[in-house]
Amino acid sequence: MTTTSHFSRRRFLGSMLGLAGSTAAPFALNLAAMGQAAAQSADDYKALVCLFMNGGNDSFNTVLATDTPSWSEYLRLRNTGGNDSIHLPGAGEMGGVLSITPATAQAGRSFALHPALAPVKELFDGDRAAIVANVGTLIQPLTLAQYKAGTVVLPPKLFSHNDQQSTWQSGLPEGASVGWGGRLGDLLGAGNANATFTAISAASNALFLSGRQVRQFQVGQAGAVPIRNIGGSGYLFGTTEGETALRDIISTAGDDLMEQEHVATVQRAISSQSILSGAMLPAGAGGVPNPPPYVNPNTGVSGVNPLAVQLQTVARIIAGRGALGAKRQVFYVTLGSFDTHDRQKVLHADLMARLAHALAYFDTTLAALQGADLRSQVTTFTASDFGRTFSSNGDGTDHGWGAHHFVVGGAVKGRDIYGAFPVTGVGHALDVGSGALLPTTSVDQYGATLAKWFGVADSQLAEVFPNIGNFSRRDLGFMTTS
Repeated sequence: MTTTSHFSRRRFLGSMLGLAGSTAAPFALNLAAMGQAAAQSADDYKALVCLFMNGGNDSFNTVLATDTPSWSEYLRLRNTGGNDSIHLPGAGEMGGVLSITPATAQAGRSFALHPALAPVKELFDGDRAAIVANVGTLIQPLTLAQYKAGTVVLPPKLFSHNDQQSTWQSGLPEGASVGWGGRLGDLLGAGNANATFTAISAASNALFLSGRQVRQFQVGQAGAVPIRNIGGSGYLFGTTEGETALRDIISTAGDDLMEQEHVATVQRAISSQSILSGAMLPAGAGGVPNPPPYVNPNTGVSGVNPLAVQLQTVARIIAGRGALGAKRQVFYVTLGSFDTHDRQKVLHADLMARLAHALAYFDTTLAALQGADLRSQVTTFTASDFGRTFSSNGDGTDHGWGAHHFVVGGAVKGRDIYGAFPVTGVGHALDVGSGALLPTTSVDQYGATLAKWFGVADSQLAEVFPNIGNFSRRDLGFMTTS
């Protein structure tokens, strides 16, 4: 890009911000209270990517303890016999679990990953992925005795998909309106030239990205979702005159306040679509490479991985961060079908393959995006409704609570497991029923560690995570401090 064209684009974007930036005023009012965001240098860009596994991932088959006592108990409870068994092969068997060696030893324990997670093992061994053990929704620290006695306040509506998805993303059950990704945007979005592109979902509508001031922006594989027959999405009646007439109709408001708000929303959508379309890199040749096919480990058939495509869209937007004037962005992608009550061994293997394939593709893409390595500036973390029970229901597992999660990126202190890895089996000090885990790390602690790396001051963490003051550790140590 020449200096002349670069200047022309910046001038065009500057003129468009007046149309698209109706949410900028609240951020400007808060700017004085957010000096750390205002002081960002031109190359001080960071992005958080929430990868939500909808349905409740079985982390017992994702990260496994393989020391002799743990593995014996694992086989005893999960090897239910025949095709219905949900246990994985042993480390010494063909296609068996993948041994990992954390940098910090946990006395007497050894660990492995699901056989389909080979690309994640490479990230782990390469110091770009870490595991955070037994994370779950908590209001305050909790023992099994307190849980059984009901003497400590519990997160409401445990084991409910909708409520626990909401609690993971916002801190409150279904009906919440603001998520902690959106609250991060509220605090740090003032450093962005256009607040519209602070919180972006490449999947469905996400509570996680909804802020008090920040509005989430949804995109599809092609980029911003256009208004039909506007902006190159197909002229009305096949003529430019038709599009012009349509613009006039939907951009004209009378005295009705609802009508005025609708018009403002439409105008913002039109201008935002134009800005983002001009800023994103294209997909494929000359832009962000298309993901290679992933292979279903059960059938050997290759195909498109929708999660990898979502992450490609995220990479295309990150590549346009300069044109968008973005310093801090929060993204949301999702992978579904983790509610494995039935056929878990087969279904979960395919989900693990998709997860690993997408994470590896994203890592490779960020390593050479526009000729620069952006991996230290982008951190991806997994989340899910809850974990699952350790004991089998015959060919699957039921709703649980705590679960293990991955954090991936160049700023991650990788090749380690953070938090005490729980005992394998049932009837232990963290078993709330059928081996479902009582969490020992709260979502607030997990998120606060990410938020501090992202630029949130320690004094502001409670604005994002209202329960963080109930926990002695606000930083779990899995992110670099730079």
